[in-house]
Amino acid sequence: MALRQRLDKWLWFARVARTRGLAARLVAEGHVRLNARRIETPAKGVGPGDVLTIALERQVRVLKVVAPGARRSGFSEASLLFEELSDPGICPPPGPANGPI
Repeated sequence: MALRQRLDKWLWFARVARTRGLAARLVAEGHVRLNARRIETPAKGVGPGDVLTIALERQVRVLKVVAPGARRSGFSEASLLFEELSDPGICPPPGPANGPI
């Protein structure tokens, strides 16, 4: 298995996005940062040690990539692909700066 994987594919395998197309759109619209740099190319490679900051509709998640995915599976297996660096229970209050993306 390769050490690097397409960003959109990894987001889909890690169950951050419901479909690979939505994962690609999330990246293309600029809602994903890779090691603090804004990424707009879904084909960008990610690998172990990379840190992703993902601006979702109601929260911002910070994930450290632990491993590339081999297939899309259940949550328990998908959660082995990353280490959650953000507090998933915290959602910013809605407002102009935190509106829908």
